[in-house]
Amino acid sequence: MTPLPHVRYCDEIAHQVGLLRAVVTSGADLSATVPTCPDWSLEELVRHMGGALRWVELIVRTRAQEEVPQDKVPLIGGPDGQGDPAALDAWLAETGEMIVAALREAGPDTKVWGWAGVLNAGFWARRMAHEVTIHRADATLAAGQPYEVAPDIAADAIDEWLEIVEWAQRTLPDDPARDLRRPGSSIHLHATDDTTDVNAEWFIDLADDVLAWRRGHEKATVALRGPLTAVLLAFYRRLPLDSPELEVLGDRELLEFWLERATFG
Repeated sequence: MTPLPHVRYCDEIAHQVGLLRAVVTSGADLSATVPTCPDWSLEELVRHMGGALRWVELIVRTRAQEEVPQDKVPLIGGPDGQGDPAALDAWLAETGEMIVAALREAGPDTKVWGWAGVLNAGFWARRMAHEVTIHRADATLAAGQPYEVAPDIAADAIDEWLEIVEWAQRTLPDDPARDLRRPGSSIHLHATDDTTDVNAEWFIDLADDVLAWRRGHEKATVALRGPLTAVLLAFYRRLPLDSPELEVLGDRELLEFWLERATFG
């Protein structure tokens, strides 16, 4: 599928950073464990996300042609001290402004270092839009708050996940994604809410060494059905398959097999 326009990703990064800031300043317990990332507290999650944005900002702004060591990124770990929502919010606000400005100024075609075979700033705009979208889900789950995401962003996040699994299968010999081949098996994702404008259905064929996928409605070995946001979160392993919003039809073990092995590499 064709990615969304560069400006759309830039706008969404700004939007998602604003929503993440709202979690930070909502009175949520910053020391609470993040259920979907249990090695992190909510504050550690926010610092991780902001640090990733600052790392990408430096790559894009300096037009880096090789990976930048994280210890070269100013304030990558966040503000001094712990448990100060105002300081964390201010740092995150500055971070969001920096990354969006760098991406807008660069445009999508500026050549910079990247991975997954895409060496331009457009890769980073898309990657960071989805990174912050999913980590905001982690934060809202930790804070016990509701979560929604725009249909075009949710659908494109699933596309990108599938593209990265393809890349891992082709290029990373030790990645668990290499084990996903299952001749005669396939997965169907089906958003049940009103997402007509984005065609929020996917067919994933596991017959070959590298998966084949396309948007559309086709019968498969197993189907995952539910509202698009719920399907997105389940596919990113943020929502259990037993959640009441979801329905699994067919070979559930195949879907669990996929979720266990489909990774970013």
